[in-house]
Amino acid sequence: MGKGKRNDREKNVPEGSSGLIKASVSFFCLLLGAVLQGAAMALFLFPHSVPSGGAAGLAILIHHWFRLNHGISLWLVNAFFFLFALRHFGYMWTFRTIFSVALASFTISTLSGQMRLPHGPLPFDLFAGSVIFGAGVGLLIRAGASSGGMVIPALLIAERKNWSPGKVLFGINLFIYLLTSFVIDYKIVLYAILCQFLSSRIIDFVFRWDWAGLLPAFRRRRR
Repeated sequence: MGKGKRNDREKNVPEGSSGLIKASVSFFCLLLGAVLQGAAMALFLFPHSVPSGGAAGLAILIHHWFRLNHGISLWLVNAFFFLFALRHFGYMWTFRTIFSVALASFTISTLSGQMRLPHGPLPFDLFAGSVIFGAGVGLLIRAGASSGGMVIPALLIAERKNWSPGKVLFGINLFIYLLTSFVIDYKIVLYAILCQFLSSRIIDFVFRWDWAGLLPAFRRRRR
């Protein structure tokens, strides 16, 4: 009899309410993920010129050459690829990614311009930045978006050439890391690879973790 009452209560829950909860949780994760990504870059990685990915590496180079704000530089790098993403990945994926990149860039600009915090030891900042960055990107992926950057050209090249997306992305990022290390400091390529290794583990953890017990309304959104 208890089971019958529970089924009756489930039937009385409006379907629109469930959809609204899912959308709200996904939007919250999109906001939180973008802010965490931007904070990790601004507070821990960029002060040491450590790129978290290929787009971040190009943003560091633009800042180094033209003295543009890191947030603006990151936005310029990503804006070029959005045109391709719109055509190949659809409006919703592109819109979520544009929103996440814009919020991350705003976070970087705000924290870099208004918070003058002393730089911590490189090992601590590298570890903390990688973990926070990975958590942010993992939340973005769970929310049906991405961190933009070299993910877009990597997916396009992999699709055309029938190559592994991961290997293409690693090749593109490695080239940018080498260029950044040649221009700024040769040690950067080692720091960048370590950052990518740590953050990728956190991304996998956040993306594959079963959140059903904590947030029943939160499910992976797949295209």
